[in-house]
Amino acid sequence: MTPARRSFGAIRRLPSKRYQAKYTGPDGMWHLAPETFTTKMDAEGWLSSERRLIEWDQWISPAQRAAMRKLDATQTLKVYAAEWLPQRVAVRQLKPKTESEYKRYLSRLILPTLGELRLKDISPATIRAWLTKLNPSAPRLNQNAYALLKEMLATAVEDELIDRNPCRERIKKPVRHIGEPATLEELARLVEAMPERLRLMIELAAWCALRFGEVAELRRGDIDLKEGVIRIRRAVQWIDGVKTVAAPKADSVRVVAFPPHIGQAIKEHLEKHAQWGKDGLLFPTTRGGQYRAPTFHSSHFRKAREAAGRPDLRFHDLRHTGATLAAASGATLAELMQRLGHSTVSAALVYQHATQGSDKRIAERLSEIAKESAGAGDPE
Repeated sequence: MTPARRSFGAIRRLPSKRYQAKYTGPDGMWHLAPETFTTKMDAEGWLSSERRLIEWDQWISPAQRAAMRKLDATQTLKVYAAEWLPQRVAVRQLKPKTESEYKRYLSRLILPTLGELRLKDISPATIRAWLTKLNPSAPRLNQNAYALLKEMLATAVEDELIDRNPCRERIKKPVRHIGEPATLEELARLVEAMPERLRLMIELAAWCALRFGEVAELRRGDIDLKEGVIRIRRAVQWIDGVKTVAAPKADSVRVVAFPPHIGQAIKEHLEKHAQWGKDGLLFPTTRGGQYRAPTFHSSHFRKAREAAGRPDLRFHDLRHTGATLAAASGATLAELMQRLGHSTVSAALVYQHATQGSDKRIAERLSEIAKESAGAGDPE
């Protein structure tokens, strides 16, 4: 059959009833599509994509591209990962901590077993065998590593280096571990056991459900005593030994109302212990910098939690305490997500109790809970 006339290229229907497409390239030569097409529309789509490559000055012949793909398919996963990760960091604008975690998954879990394999030699059976060798006691770590590998090989499919993604296993999502929250009595003992200049650190973590990095980075300018709120703008982290101050997790810059019953403690702390100036740290170390979690734990928190009768308590469990109390005060799911800085529903659902309210009301109810607890301990 005579090829159909077109402004760019030509399409003809073969005796097999499939369609063949070709065009004249910038080199003056005819170039056939590397395969035939089931429908004429598919053939037209291929010609359109080739014309765009020419218009964008990105064209090389289909034969050369096929040869390059064949060559690229011989590269190992290790080589591909070294190219893929920097590109993903730049395109997705990943945070330094995420990049560091990706490197850790690659170096510890993925590349030692799969790194020397060619991309085209990684099969579903290869992936299943790799999964069985991972440490079963670290399910969340394994899930994260598998998700990274699956994402990386999905890009290899898009790059036409492999035909299909071999990561086809459905990994059961590990149960989210929520530490046992501190009771109000345990919280009071914990605060009392801390050095005076750090007691507010415990109260803010618990009553306002803040993360350690958020508390350690709080500054005078973040506290609004008049409005009764704390502005969580930044968090401090140490990534591969380097201090990094950035937006909080999930970029959830937020305003959190603090319970009125800790307002006086905040005011006194600002007067006695915080650094001066708008940018002065609320909880400076003796050297004037931010606390690192391991140092804070070993120097202060471990002793205090033992004195409180909760040697198992982690600092992050104080955030769980605050989240549980906020839910008990009647916070809606949306309110919990805002107060905790959660970008997904699943995390906040752990604490959710379906009622209505506002953040101010939550803070006021928290103070009522504290007063009720204090009153219950008074002799009649």
